[in-house]
Amino acid sequence: MGGEVGTLYEASRTVTSTETAAFDVLDGYTNVTSLTRAAVANRVNTTSQRPLWLLDEGTLGYGTLFGQVIGTPTGLSTTGTNLGPHTAAASGKVTCWDKPGLYGVSADAVNTAADGLVLTNTSVVSGLELHVLNNGRLTPAGSTGAVAVEVARFIEFETSPFLVTTPPSLVGAAEAVERAVISFNPFTD
Repeated sequence: MGGEVGTLYEASRTVTSTETAAFDVLDGYTNVTSLTRAAVANRVNTTSQRPLWLLDEGTLGYGTLFGQVIGTPTGLSTTGTNLGPHTAAASGKVTCWDKPGLYGVSADAVNTAADGLVLTNTSVVSGLELHVLNNGRLTPAGSTGAVAVEVARFIEFETSPFLVTTPPSLVGAAEAVERAVISFNPFTD
């Protein structure tokens, strides 16, 4: 999805039905007998796994090769149409952000359960400690299935990432979260 947290794993150096890596990443070895290579996966299973990265290459918004067109034909669509594949489609690789900082994570890449990182969860407030599920999705500390490792702090939800816009609340519409703004710092634990 883009926006999950991931770490290093070992993967097969042979293309199979479950390991579909591009051939240019199959060179690299962890040791002579295991015939594996280092790979990044969007899962965190223990509190001591390191390094932790914020994974990029989403499938919506700027993560698509040519972005999106809104309103095609003019004025008839409000959902947008992707103009190209997501950027990982060309390379089969993902960008791993390791530097602490402010990041925007799309709403489809976080825990969307009732106790997850959603607008309707009243425990989600600015400064809230964020952990991850074992599939790498960001979630509030203490939510169901959270791995007890702090990776970020919640800043705010963003509902309209555009410079000129009318907030949904001004026209009586429901808020629709586009992304969560976080302060990523996997070194705090």
